Amino acid sequence: MSNKIVFLEVDKEDEARIQAEHPDAVMHARVLEGQDLIDACKDAEIASCFIYTKFTKEVLDQLPKLKLLCTRSVGFNHIDLATCQKNKITVCNVPDYGSHVVAEHVFALLLSTLRHIPEADDRVESGEFDYHGLRGMSLKGKTIGIVGTGKIGAVVARIAHGFGMQILAMDSHTHAGLAQTYGIKYTDKAKLFAGSDIITLHLPAIKETHHILNTDAFRAMRYGVVIVNTARGELIDSDALLDALKSNKVSYALLDVIEHERNFEENKELIAHPNAITTPHIAFYADDSTRNMYEDCFSSIKQWKRGEEVEHIVKVKS
Repeated sequence: MSNKIVFLEVDKEDEARIQAEHPDAVMHARVLEGQDLIDACKDAEIASCFIYTKFTKEVLDQLPKLKLLCTRSVGFNHIDLATCQKNKITVCNVPDYGSHVVAEHVFALLLSTLRHIPEADDRVESGEFDYHGLRGMSLKGKTIGIVGTGKIGAVVARIAHGFGMQILAMDSHTHAGLAQTYGIKYTDKAKLFAGSDIITLHLPAIKETHHILNTDAFRAMRYGVVIVNTARGELIDSDALLDALKSNKVSYALLDVIEHERNFEENKELIAHPNAITTPHIAFYADDSTRNMYEDCFSSIKQWKRGEEVEHIVKVKS
């Protein structure tokens, strides 16, 4: 039986980490699709990927040797779980590689934008040491609306509490301990939209959350609201957001993720808007979080090889 291991979407700086753990592993840097993905994994019993490699039914059905598929991510909507179950492929993920790094990026976006750090740096570099026109917005006393208080949302709440912010939240499951510790007020969508100066999204991309921020949602928000999205681009209707930016209903859109991320033509106008600040999905991308992704993945492979139940197995909902 082949025991070939394939690692996909591998950054140069992580190659040594993989080689130390799996000397015989085959690594691919670029995102592979369709036949290229099939060819890369055709002899693999174990494959590890990140979120941009799509393991569709068409791909999976051409990989009869594949028995373990490890995604180095929390989400797994890039994998056809039903086909994996049918083909007896075990799927595992990394439930929490570093909630704090994503939460930190939320505040990196907020602080750098609301205190005009890039503009200030440009001004000084141009030889103008003058603060006029750079008046910023403080976080203390502002109301932040956290949509989704799972692992990442909970850390956002902790940091927001440290800044002295008022915290509104909505979630299908309220967390009494979290609410008590950080003074969170759980409320419904309408009240959160109407009452928040800043709204930050921390939800998975599923049917129920698709375009949770749409034209009606923006209409319900207070004038000048700041939107932060470090979760999934599909949570926001991009056209509706662009309209809200143009009308100044949204003062800033701070986006680490966007719809149609690899279609720049589709996003051209949104990205170019002066009050849309975009980063290329780097919220997760820090030293300790990347290390945790790989260590968790290596642990799942070891458990599976030993015939143990994989701790972070992804189960198909019936």
